[in-house]
Amino acid sequence: MCFDLSCDIQIKQRERAFLVLSDNTSTILGGQSPGSVINSRKYVPVTAGARGDDQRSLDDAIRAALCGETRAAVVVGSEGSGKTTALRKLVADWAKGECLQNFSYVFNFQFREFGSSADELSLETLIHQGHHQTPPDFTRLVTEKPDGVLFVFDGLDEYKHSLDPSVHSLTSDLTRPASGSSLLASLLHGSLLKGAAFLVATRPTDNVRFLRGARVEVLGFRKPQREAYFNNFFTDSVAANRAFLHMERTLGFYEFCASPRFCWTVCSVYKWLLDSDAKLPETLSQLFADTLVHLIQTLSLNKACSRGLVLALGRVASHCLRGQHPSCPKHAVDAFGLQQFPTSVDSFLREHGEEELSFRSHLMREFVLAVAFFLDASAYEDAEKTLNDHKAGAKMLDLFMSGLSEPAQYRSLEDLLGTFSSGQIKAFKSWFRGRSEKALKDYNRSEHYRCFHLLHQAQNESLVKEILTPPAHPSIFHENLSLQDCAALNFVITCLGEREKLSVSRTTISRETMEILAPSVSLSHTVILSHCCIHKEALPLLASAVSTGVARDLDLSHSSIGDEKLQILCAGLRESKLHSLNLSVCGLTAACCGDLVSVLTSETSQLRNLQMMFNEIGDRGFTKLCEAMHSPNCRLQELQLFDSGLTGACCSDLKEVVMSEHCTLSELELSLNELGQEGALLLCQGLKRPSCPIETLGLTRCGLTPAVFEELASVLKNGTCRIKSLHLAINKVGDQGVKPLWDAVAHPSCLLEELNVEMTKLTDACVEDLCAALRANNTLRFLELRNNSLTDAAVPAIVQVMKEKHNMEELNLKYNNFSEDVFEMLEECHNIRY
Repeated sequence: MCFDLSCDIQIKQRERAFLVLSDNTSTILGGQSPGSVINSRKYVPVTAGARGDDQRSLDDAIRAALCGETRAAVVVGSEGSGKTTALRKLVADWAKGECLQNFSYVFNFQFREFGSSADELSLETLIHQGHHQTPPDFTRLVTEKPDGVLFVFDGLDEYKHSLDPSVHSLTSDLTRPASGSSLLASLLHGSLLKGAAFLVATRPTDNVRFLRGARVEVLGFRKPQREAYFNNFFTDSVAANRAFLHMERTLGFYEFCASPRFCWTVCSVYKWLLDSDAKLPETLSQLFADTLVHLIQTLSLNKACSRGLVLALGRVASHCLRGQHPSCPKHAVDAFGLQQFPTSVDSFLREHGEEELSFRSHLMREFVLAVAFFLDASAYEDAEKTLNDHKAGAKMLDLFMSGLSEPAQYRSLEDLLGTFSSGQIKAFKSWFRGRSEKALKDYNRSEHYRCFHLLHQAQNESLVKEILTPPAHPSIFHENLSLQDCAALNFVITCLGEREKLSVSRTTISRETMEILAPSVSLSHTVILSHCCIHKEALPLLASAVSTGVARDLDLSHSSIGDEKLQILCAGLRESKLHSLNLSVCGLTAACCGDLVSVLTSETSQLRNLQMMFNEIGDRGFTKLCEAMHSPNCRLQELQLFDSGLTGACCSDLKEVVMSEHCTLSELELSLNELGQEGALLLCQGLKRPSCPIETLGLTRCGLTPAVFEELASVLKNGTCRIKSLHLAINKVGDQGVKPLWDAVAHPSCLLEELNVEMTKLTDACVEDLCAALRANNTLRFLELRNNSLTDAAVPAIVQVMKEKHNMEELNLKYNNFSEDVFEMLEECHNIRY
């Protein structure tokens, strides 16, 4: 021990630590009391840390902070996130000698204790009043050894005074009386009992900025912790598993599911429903409808009193939400009509300081207001005005109203509260239809999402189909989706059925995300998950949804999958019916190509299009893909290896593929790879095969030489070549290098429809050959000549030939050396871009 105290005094002080755990009052909305949690030995630690990978238990985070340089921790978390229970558990463990044994004294306070009295008192007096057992020479001992003292403060968000040190007269004397606010500020800013450690817990509040110490963010329960909590709550393991899986499916995507208090509410209501053989709720609105029914039945009120209680609670909720007040003065609560229900109020409200009351659950606060809206048409105007009046404080009000507008969700409440107003229901639905139509027409993204959330709460399939008619929403495209957004999106898609496209971008695709979206993936012909962060655990679910559904195209471009994740994906895609797989910019290397081969050569493979652009697979990886294309099972028609680190060394294998009787390639994109002359000439040998199927060939910036251009021209003229689209840009061979191509274009056997020779260093010297080729050709439709060195002198001849050639749809001459003098002449041809 740090102090030379008698054993009796130490024991009594530690006994005092247990007294703070004596509150065992648990309520459905208020959660299980900290004392009950700890004494039942069913404590489940909550998670703390950043919302990334740096996470650990709150208990460990607090202990680490108290052992750090500042010896201070500020624990910040939302309502019901487990802050108070964690603090009480820490004190209890200290009292049992299990942790923080470097402290001889731990004093636990509520912030409101410092602001509840106008009387001045000293820290010594305050400690004696609150903690009773201290040694006679306590002041001397703590002054000499302040680092042996830990102050624990809970509920900073309920504290009405500022902690700004500049507005207080700070004191350093333990025996000197001061106001509670000055005393507290002196302690927290190190003026009083400097060296003592402190631990503060609060909901988010501006006062936090005045505190020193490590910030610890409380994240609450992650999925494994929720599962442990449910297993602790239910004595029957089967019931625990059923309840847990149901909550994860229907509610697990809401952030507040991380709250231990919310989990307590769910467990309590689920147990009641399971014991009654009733159906578990499918939405948040249904959950709170069941919760309200249970609370009212527990209160044993008649229908009139129950209705009066809910209407009075609705008025309190309206007061809080209109002004963004977390609480309501007790005199106002009485004025709203709650004085008639003195024994019923505790189920919904709790004391917030000495003179105010607040709702035990912010969600129930909004839910009772939604119920009151439908119960009393005289007190609430139309839906839009009601929502606007409360938008400052309400986040879920429109969702609850949407759920309660459906008979399946309000009938159980009508049995206890009386009839819902049909006029209010009709008015809400009219407002909802109008808002949805506008949101979908304007494509306001946040409004669009909200429309889906409202539909999800309503759980009305016919309403979804009415609002989201095919012309209004032919495909689904969304980005930056939360789990809650994904759940609403999935509900809408499953109501609408099979569709052309599902596009989700810039979204974290975790296992939970994919569990939610899997039905939508299965119903979509094209699935786009581009620019997403896809977790490894999500890939088997993605592969399964693609393989069992109607998906034909899967786009994972720009999603940084990497080789390890692709291996998992490929293992699940071998039986898929995919026609197209886009893996561009996915951070792949040669190591992944063996897994792709297993997909390409599967007996059931239908993959026709593989996009591997901007992946450094190199020659070694490309050689593996070439091996796959020798297989009679491989049906690949389009291969795009754009900027994949290839060199001429891979072209021998590529030549063999192109010459193979099994080759089905019709499109080969090899641009931005240094194939060079030797490699490209090998490819040309393969292209000369009479039955070579390639129709589109991309060789932009491949280090080609005039010799390669000459050989390509020979291929185009051989009478069996099927190439219709040829891209040779950024190969700087000049006029003489390109000249054989103009000869090929003029040849009657040439089938070219598109030719790109951008940035090949062409000058006016090529114009005669160019124009002769265009006049002789009847198939070419698009010619790309951008970024060359043509001048005004070339324009008359080019314009003349373009006027003659009706088959030419576009000639692009942008970024050549033209002056404004020829712009009018160029304007004469609608199919010239300059």
